Amino acid sequence: MTATATLSRRRLQVSDLTRLSTVGLRTRKLRAGLSALGIAIGVAAIVAMLGLSASSQAGLLAEINQLGTNLLAVSNGQSLTGGTAELPTSAAPMIGRIRGVQQVQSTGAVSGANAYRTPYIPSVDTNGLTIQAASLNLLPVLGTTVAQGHYLNAATAQEPVAVLGAATAQLLGIDRIYPDERIWVGGQWFYVAGVLKPAVLASDTDTSVLVGYPAAEKYLGFDGHPSTIYLRAQTDRVNAVDNLLAATANPENPSEVNVSQPSDALVAQADAESALNGLFLGLGAVAGLIPALRAAHLSPTQALWSV
Repeated sequence: MTATATLSRRRLQVSDLTRLSTVGLRTRKLRAGLSALGIAIGVAAIVAMLGLSASSQAGLLAEINQLGTNLLAVSNGQSLTGGTAELPTSAAPMIGRIRGVQQVQSTGAVSGANAYRTPYIPSVDTNGLTIQAASLNLLPVLGTTVAQGHYLNAATAQEPVAVLGAATAQLLGIDRIYPDERIWVGGQWFYVAGVLKPAVLASDTDTSVLVGYPAAEKYLGFDGHPSTIYLRAQTDRVNAVDNLLAATANPENPSEVNVSQPSDALVAQADAESALNGLFLGLGAVAGLIPALRAAHLSPTQALWSV
């Protein structure tokens, strides 16, 4: 006669699960410790890099807020035929009459002229520099100042005198303004009066050689038409002014006018760079932890227990 034994069902207790999950830790203490240390260092490094990215973004946004978010820029767009449109010479004075506009200044691109350190530089080595005719009160509107020397005034704007953007001075190898400092502009010598600090809200100025409107017309064949008009509007009327700029700058062809707010572009750039850095760092963290776990022969559960 065969006796049938009935076994009762048993469940693992919490203490049994704890002992089972810590087998790797108890039997391979050194490996588990080194793995936990590696994971901790990796996480700390990722947090630090994310913190630096966020800090850099916050610093840029604070600088933009300090410079002001009420700067608007009006530039010439494209004509119906696809060519570069032309802003009227009366555009800046007309914009200055808009209610809420506080300051208006302009620059005009001088075509057919390049700047070199000396006339012996090959003509193809332009370094991407541009020649700009500039109005006399441009710097306060752009939110920048002179780093060395002096800016243009009513007298020097009439003569072959230039002021260099921050990047322009570096590319030309000019780190200090000496008496009678000269550069070769448009086939003739121009005296250097000063060097500007970087213009955060108008980066085109950094790679420009600025000369006075009268000098540009007299020595470089400039036609007098502005290419970019910068203006400061009352903070509470920025949107209202923005809506009127195109029609005011060129009433006959407002569609050929581009209007932008430089601070918005920089804020969007900062946000995009921060998001992209976070994405790459997150992907790097995931990709870096998996090989570490495999090398240590640890399961994800054991890795969690080790941390």
